[in-house]
Amino acid sequence: MAKFEIYQSGAKNEYRFRLVASNGQNILSSEGYSSKAGCMNGIDSVRKNASNTKAFEKSVTPNGAFRFNLKAPNGQVIGTSQNYKSESGRDNGIQSVMKNAGEAKIIE
Repeated sequence: MAKFEIYQSGAKNEYRFRLVASNGQNILSSEGYSSKAGCMNGIDSVRKNASNTKAFEKSVTPNGAFRFNLKAPNGQVIGTSQNYKSESGRDNGIQSVMKNAGEAKIIE
């Protein structure tokens, strides 16, 4: 089963989350939040927006890797994917977020 992992990192010890698929693959990571409540709101936003295909912005990095961002209706990035070697890998990552975000449990 997929899960959201909440952790703290960085110089500011910010709260972050990552959505991890049932196979252990990290499929979406958040920005840093100054509070745990902000981080939880980010997870709620992923859950609300993951079913909207228009919320996913696909891109290619300068070195040719494929990735995506999940965006809120206001255009703010909620989460960013890992880099994928192929376009189909990225698209499978999007499908995994869409499938798993709503039911993923939260692990602190």
